Amino acid sequence: MYDLHTHSLLSDGELLPSELARRYEEKGFKAIAITDHVDISNIKRVVSEIVDFCKNWPKKRIKVLPGIELTHVPLEQFSRLTKYARKHGIKIIVAHGESPVEPVIKGTNKAALESDIDILAHPGKLTREDALLAKKKGIFLEITLRKGHNLTNRHVAKIAKLTGATIIFNSDSHKLKDIPKLLVIQKVACEVGIDKDTLKATQTKIKNKFKI
Repeated sequence: MYDLHTHSLLSDGELLPSELARRYEEKGFKAIAITDHVDISNIKRVVSEIVDFCKNWPKKRIKVLPGIELTHVPLEQFSRLTKYARKHGIKIIVAHGESPVEPVIKGTNKAALESDIDILAHPGKLTREDALLAKKKGIFLEITLRKGHNLTNRHVAKIAKLTGATIIFNSDSHKLKDIPKLLVIQKVACEVGIDKDTLKATQTKIKNKFKI
């Protein structure tokens, strides 16, 4: 199992990257991405620190991918920031979608999907049009375990199923208590109408795309 949306104390998480990786490893995860929050103010620092950490993480342990989460950024900055991140070694780019519990600017989902992202996180009342764009570009739509953001999980799963877009299950963990057991992810999948075979197929797509 993989979790490609996690946070360390390099942004607003509580754990060092090393502890975050070890805690997931202990839970049985095969890979994670550390995707700390960035905007134009801190992207250079966070990208440098996460990439450096991942380069020095032991090869035979849980795989740790360098990532970022573009959070509440002005719509016109998505392209510029994703290009910077890719150029400097980021493998997983998450966009902070239009969550139902935060005042995210309307149009963020579309602007993010039109740029070079990998995952649209907690996209709220995702439209069919945006889901089709995600499918076309091979961008994963997130089903989240995070409280509040998860209020629209069923909607996201339904729209993804109708359009053929690919979903991804992530914890959006910030604290130790947020790191899930593998059975929790299976339970959430069942709750939103995703069977075990579909969940397994999704994991295979993740593995192949990100070479885990």
